[in-house]
Amino acid sequence: MPGTPGCEVCGAATGAWVLRGGGRLWRCPTCGHVLRDLADCPAGARDEAYGGDPVLDRVRLGLTFRRLRGMVPAGGSVFEIGYGAGLLLRRFADAGHPVAGVDADQLGVTADPVVVARGRLLRGELEAVADAGGHDLVYGVHVVEHLRDPVAGLRRAYDLLAPGGRVCLVTPTADSLGADWFGSAWWLLEDPTHVRFFTAASARRLLARVGFVEVRVRRLRLDTLSMEAASLRRRVRPAPRAAGVLAERATLALAAATAPAVLAARAALPRLAPTLEITARRRA
Repeated sequence: MPGTPGCEVCGAATGAWVLRGGGRLWRCPTCGHVLRDLADCPAGARDEAYGGDPVLDRVRLGLTFRRLRGMVPAGGSVFEIGYGAGLLLRRFADAGHPVAGVDADQLGVTADPVVVARGRLLRGELEAVADAGGHDLVYGVHVVEHLRDPVAGLRRAYDLLAPGGRVCLVTPTADSLGADWFGSAWWLLEDPTHVRFFTAASARRLLARVGFVEVRVRRLRLDTLSMEAASLRRRVRPAPRAAGVLAERATLALAAATAPAVLAARAALPRLAPTLEITARRRA
């Protein structure tokens, strides 16, 4: 990102956001959208794309499926952006939904064999995915922050929907208090493929720009409950971690011990929640 980048959402000139602990991000003064260049903000990024924990991921999977299932009619077709191992699509397939998806294979994992057999799984970038569309729900869970071209990607997501169909995106938020408190130790900067962070304003603006209507944004208090513990460990014990801080038992223990306090803090300070859920519809 040579020089000062323009905002990919609204086109305004961005300004440098210098983080506590070193490094800088680029923040739009108009819509709050944030861009990241690893050269400017290495932030102790891990070597591997995946830095989660299987147990925590199963909890997130269950909560996410419950939310998404309420957004699609019985037997409705679903399409996942970044399906990874296909675990969410498997739940939809078992519930009687036709399933499809695209994945850029950043994690290098094998998809669930049942999903492979029943669904239409494609490899590649969302922007160029060859799918006929007509889906009732298109969703991406912690994906849009990685896309090469979010404008082209969300236009393609719009085209993948049937008229009146719904999109749901879950993504880290640029205006979380965690970014201000922890600076370069903020856990969501540990992923080297996190190259942008939306705000509610930038998400609404971009989805409206590509044609979506009924755009709604809310913060998810229960998502990424390990963020505070992981960020604190990165701040107190900075060190290179190829697999990330959640690979350490001490981090998981701290996350479990502090979860009730974290939930209480997020209830009192909604901006502490690090994740946005963005929903919208294609015009009927």
